[in-house]
Formats: sequence, C-alpha cells, structure tokens
Amino acid sequence: MSSDEELRQAAFDAMENAYAPYSRFRVGAALRTSSGEIITGCNVENAAYGEALCAERVAVSAAVARGMREFEEIAIASESEDPAPPCGSCRQTMSEFAPDLKVTAYSRNGKKIVWRLSDLLPEAFALNHLRGKE
Repeated sequence: MSSDEELRQAAFDAMENAYAPYSRFRVGAALRTSSGEIITGCNVENAAYGEALCAERVAVSAAVARGMREFEEIAIASESEDPAPPCGSCRQTMSEFAPDLKVTAYSRNGKKIVWRLSDLLPEAFALNHLRGKE
C-alpha cells in the first residue's frame, strides 16, 4: 500500500468513528507527522453546536498532545459527493503548525482534490502578528 493510500485509508477508517447525530456529515482526518507517524481524528458533534469538534482539529490536537509539532500532509475523508475542504477554523489551526501543509480531500465515491494550506488560507494570522505587543 502506498503512503498516500495508507493516509487515505486511515482517514476513512477514522470517519467510521465520527459522532455526527445532528448533521449526519461524518468526517475523518489522518495527519502525517514529519516522522511519518499517522495521527487520526474524527468529527465529534454536540447538542450545543458551538462545542462540536472537526476531524482535522481533533487530529492536530491529538498529535500536539503527543508532543508532535511538525506535519507534512493531512487527508480528509467525507461522505459528500465532492471532496470537502477544511473549514476556516481548521485551516487556522493547521496553519499554526504547518502553513504550507499538503491537504488532500476525498469523497466516498473516489473523487479527490489536493491543495496547499497556504492557498486555502493566504495571509493567515500567525505568531509574528503578536510580536511587538510586549
């Protein structure tokens, strides 16, 4: 199995664990770290809608909790007809660690789209914007 296929399969496997009783839009994410490890996440909805967690942010948070800070690629799997790009909050979260991350989105029917995070979120807010406030 190729590394791209392995990442794609990990994203679809994570999607199976999604908790999405409200939107019924299950999403899985598989994040490849610079060391080659794959960390997964799935969306976790909540009756208080604002408390829902996206799959991409779950994967990034799980990696950070394990001490990982450098990421190469993320695969996002969903059941939509067309591959779904990450939301704005996920883009900002991923940009904190990997501004030029490779982002590949897959749909259940086999479609795929590849972006660079820097193209999805140009001029992201970053640590350097906070400098000079001391």
